[in-house]
Amino acid sequence: MEDVDFSKGLIMDTRFKVVFLIAILVMCSLPIMGIFKGPPLPIEDPDSSLTPSKSISASTQKNVKLSEETMVEIPAGEFILGSDRGGYNEKPQHVSTLDAYWIDQYEVTYQQYMKFVEEMGHRQPGPPSRYARKLEALRGLNQPVTYVSWSDAAEYCEWKGKRLPTEREWEKAIRGADGRTWPWGEGREGVPANFDGEDDGYEVTAPVGSFSKDQSIYGVYDGAGNVMEWVDDWYVEDIYRRAMKPGTTYPQPVSTYKTMRGGGYTSQGVDLRITNRSFIVPDFRDETIGFRCARSNQGKKATNNFKN
Repeated sequence: MEDVDFSKGLIMDTRFKVVFLIAILVMCSLPIMGIFKGPPLPIEDPDSSLTPSKSISASTQKNVKLSEETMVEIPAGEFILGSDRGGYNEKPQHVSTLDAYWIDQYEVTYQQYMKFVEEMGHRQPGPPSRYARKLEALRGLNQPVTYVSWSDAAEYCEWKGKRLPTEREWEKAIRGADGRTWPWGEGREGVPANFDGEDDGYEVTAPVGSFSKDQSIYGVYDGAGNVMEWVDDWYVEDIYRRAMKPGTTYPQPVSTYKTMRGGGYTSQGVDLRITNRSFIVPDFRDETIGFRCARSNQGKKATNNFKN
């Protein structure tokens, strides 16, 4: 019998396994490389940054009649602050008083913010990393600007000759003086605001002023939905309880967190109450956080003191 040479077959089999293994490694590496690469960074050219994304639908780009100086005057007087039906940090519900002041009718839009970026050379609104979900869908000209930190928001307001509203100013402007649960009153029939999922027709934020019900008695829009909003105050959990001590005022202390008010397009449940108080570190940036500005009346400085 002739001897059978198995060496050639073994060599071919080994080569095939090596090639097959390399092919598998290459295919598996493609999605990993994509994750590290991420989507493009925010556009650096200021002019092109003001152009709507092609991926945004025409309905999302509808124009609300906006003016960068559109503000609403909130009258001086008493109002109900907090809620006994809310969490610990919302109690006790009590009567508070504010001088008259002005507040933006709408949340600051992407278009308005990009003018600030262009003129002042400020960093663009964007995530702290190269990866962000739905980044392009959030950049409609009349959508509220997102991915801004507390200091970004404060510097924009200062550039406009304004400031961030205090917690009390924000709550009165959105809630009114009568202690209602939402800007429109009580009950949540239908789709009154951009929150709690996509049933309202918007996957992410809507152009500001799109929901007529999400309007306070003073005409201030989007307090219940769209984006949560930075306010001036450092977060103090029991600030309302401190304020109830007779004859005592409490200068705003510095803490670890800044306060946010209002609901965003992803908010659900108790987060939808106007009295809900959220908080996060001031350098945090997220797709659900924006802001609006305020201005004291007749040149008066705002006070963060919680007093009756």
